[in-house]
Amino acid sequence: MVLDRKARIQRTRQGPVSTVRGKGKAEALRPASGSPPPTHDPLRANDPVIYDLVEKEGRRQQDTLQLIAAENRCSPAVLAALGSVVQDKTTEGFVGQRYHGGCEVVDRIETLAVERAKQTFRAQYANVQPHCGTTANHIVFNAVLHPGDRILSLGLDQGGHVSHGAQVSATHAVYDIAQYGVNRQTFLLDYEAIEAQAVKCQPQLIICGATAYSRTLDFARFRRIAERVDAYLLADISHIAGLVIAGLHPSPINEAHFTTTSTYKSGGPRGGLILMGRDHNRPIRAGKTHRPLWDHLNKTTFPGVQGTPQLNNIAAKAVFFLETLTAAYKSRQLAIRENAGALAGCLIDRGFEVLTGGTDNHMILLDVTQFSPGLTGVVAQRCLEACGIIVNMNRLPYDRKGQSVTSGIRLGTPIVTHSGMQMAHMAEIADLLHSVLTQVKPVSDTSFHLDDRFIQTTRDAVCGLCRRFPIV
Repeated sequence: MVLDRKARIQRTRQGPVSTVRGKGKAEALRPASGSPPPTHDPLRANDPVIYDLVEKEGRRQQDTLQLIAAENRCSPAVLAALGSVVQDKTTEGFVGQRYHGGCEVVDRIETLAVERAKQTFRAQYANVQPHCGTTANHIVFNAVLHPGDRILSLGLDQGGHVSHGAQVSATHAVYDIAQYGVNRQTFLLDYEAIEAQAVKCQPQLIICGATAYSRTLDFARFRRIAERVDAYLLADISHIAGLVIAGLHPSPINEAHFTTTSTYKSGGPRGGLILMGRDHNRPIRAGKTHRPLWDHLNKTTFPGVQGTPQLNNIAAKAVFFLETLTAAYKSRQLAIRENAGALAGCLIDRGFEVLTGGTDNHMILLDVTQFSPGLTGVVAQRCLEACGIIVNMNRLPYDRKGQSVTSGIRLGTPIVTHSGMQMAHMAEIADLLHSVLTQVKPVSDTSFHLDDRFIQTTRDAVCGLCRRFPIV
């Protein structure tokens, strides 16, 4: 069978299989978790079409193996805050400086979110209003840069983020972008080369942080580079924020002038966050006056970049930050990292080429072109999805394939760890990946052939593994 994109979408619409082989009767007949709770009854009554789609998405998440590094799962308490009446309150500005009345309750909510964020990250300033990580970055850009100023950042094709200056982003349209990369042989950051480039191009802002880099970032070294060229330093830790919270990765809070992150990748609600440490009171010229950086960032947030805050998301952030202070959260971050290391090792043992030879965080980068002739990242993603394994194609450093094809895939362990899977289960996952990518026959850069019976058998095995760890 040849599966192109249309066929793949059709198969996905049919939903995952429900048969579970090789398990006891009670486990095999256990209903799938992930369905909407009773509180969704008003949705079912008012819009059964959307209700049905929400229910299907819950079952998809339960019955497929979720290995996308940028995804995580938030708690029922966070979901409850997101769906609360706080959604209905409108205001603009910050606590004590609102432009609408009736804010006495939401002021307390936002104050709690700020205080908990500062405690979570050991920061001296926290801005919980950004709608997403990209917005948080743009708030910082607008606060300290002028149009045409130069940003030095990790290139998108080297593992960086779109908002850091990719040609398709608004950042590239407004600012002069210079980009550094990783070493061609080791695929590791070369700090001496980055420093030499900074000295040469004299940026006003340096960005450190990545979406596809599996090793530890040296924030202190980046700060020394920034100070040498009199640049601000922004650390975007969206992917590794959970590890930073748990003390499993060095923190940038007192190294970078600004630290930004999204809150969902570390297990919270959708949203962004800006943090500062020792530089929060550093003065900056704003027009004819000087004000501290923290105050300038507030004013750049509103009315500079965005309007009314999403107060239900801020309430959900407050709930999430409280969760991060628990021993259970920190233990899960350790398990995420351990599972990623175990999975990387299992994949190497099965003949896969893992970039940098392993991982220090939650993500693994695979060069699939080295595993099977004609295999591309997009074919790997699509054939794995047909079998119930969800990953994302990912362009690798110095990739000869285009952005829409890629030579690699990116894997992450946050969701499987959150579900309760341990290091011993990573061998099962590696076996499933190995089995599919061994059997697939690429037809082109984007299409493939895979036997129907093999797909069904593999989906059964995937579903069986996932049902052992129901969503709660």
